[in-house]
Amino acid sequence: MTVNLPQWLPLTFNHQVTTILLLGLILSLSMLADTIAKRTRIPRISLLVLLGLGIALVQQVVLGQQAGTLLGELSEPLIQLALVMVAFLLGSEFTIKRIRNLGPVILLVSLTVVFSGYLFVALGLLALGFPVLVAVALAAISVATDPAAVKESIEEDDTQGLTNKVLLGVVAVDDAWGIIIFGVSMAVLGLMISSDPAAGLIHAGWELGGAVLLGTIIGFPAAWLTGRLKPGKPILIEALALMLLLAGLSSLLGVSELLSSMFAGAVVANVSRHHTRSFKEIEHIEWPFLVFFFVLSGASIDLYQLDDALFLLTAYIALRVIGRLIGGLAAVRLPFSDQARKLPGDIGLALTPQAGVAIGMALLAVERFPDTSQLILPVVVASTVLFELTGPVLTRRVLR
Repeated sequence: MTVNLPQWLPLTFNHQVTTILLLGLILSLSMLADTIAKRTRIPRISLLVLLGLGIALVQQVVLGQQAGTLLGELSEPLIQLALVMVAFLLGSEFTIKRIRNLGPVILLVSLTVVFSGYLFVALGLLALGFPVLVAVALAAISVATDPAAVKESIEEDDTQGLTNKVLLGVVAVDDAWGIIIFGVSMAVLGLMISSDPAAGLIHAGWELGGAVLLGTIIGFPAAWLTGRLKPGKPILIEALALMLLLAGLSSLLGVSELLSSMFAGAVVANVSRHHTRSFKEIEHIEWPFLVFFFVLSGASIDLYQLDDALFLLTAYIALRVIGRLIGGLAAVRLPFSDQARKLPGDIGLALTPQAGVAIGMALLAVERFPDTSQLILPVVVASTVLFELTGPVLTRRVLR
């Protein structure tokens, strides 16, 4: 559409121009969110999601447009790239050396809290009458933690006690467990709703096994290349190429992009002697994509369907907190480790902060099962903002 106001100054508005302007506007507003976050200590992620909700309010209520149409077809690739980067960086935590150094206490607490939280949310939502797809998907999403928020609370505590060391070890692998559990859960749900059990089983096996295979096939050449490139622009190009290939091939082959990216990151971290170069370059370019990711997550919520998710939101928050608390209590009382008994009984509450990985899982679940979109996405976005605000308070309470 072309508007001439006046004739000698043509103003051209079309989809491409609008998209470019929106990208610039989102990045500009993200800088304002950064400033507010520094002065108020409100998490940046929460502010970006709230910014997206504000955009959704203008788009849906004022302009009368449908939800999820902010950037059109560009939204999905931006979100997918952000998720691939996050998962690849998480894979770097899964080095053989790190796992050996974790120790039995950290593994005990981590696995106990993870599985306790998963079971509490899944069984609790099923008992309340919610569909299996919603209950299992939310249970898998509930496993994810925000390592940055927990680490920040530990740094503020300024002590070197056993609890601090255990929490640092747990959050280092918590999101990785979450990605694995989420990938398995999505494959199992796909198998459950399949009309052909044999074909569904093959598809589920390929979704998981193919992700491991793809991550391994891409990871080894990337590890070899990383050790032969000098720091600077070649490494940046390598990092971008790696992320684009992982995102594109995962979609093309129909495998889990989170699992394939995490396994690729793990292969590079374990095989390459100079693996930190690629990971640092990805960390440098990751934030702009995460800005789009969080804002688009908030903007994609249908505001007219929020009432339907209110009861589910309350139940999910309560079950996740209770599940984490019970998991922590069980970990410190199991007879497998004398050190674990020295930890506070409410250590599970220190692992309640939640951030971007949870929202990413929700978007993937909604993409896989569109019928659940009006329940899962609003619940995860709202609960993530709440856990980002209240989780660090609980973490500091446990540390004290």
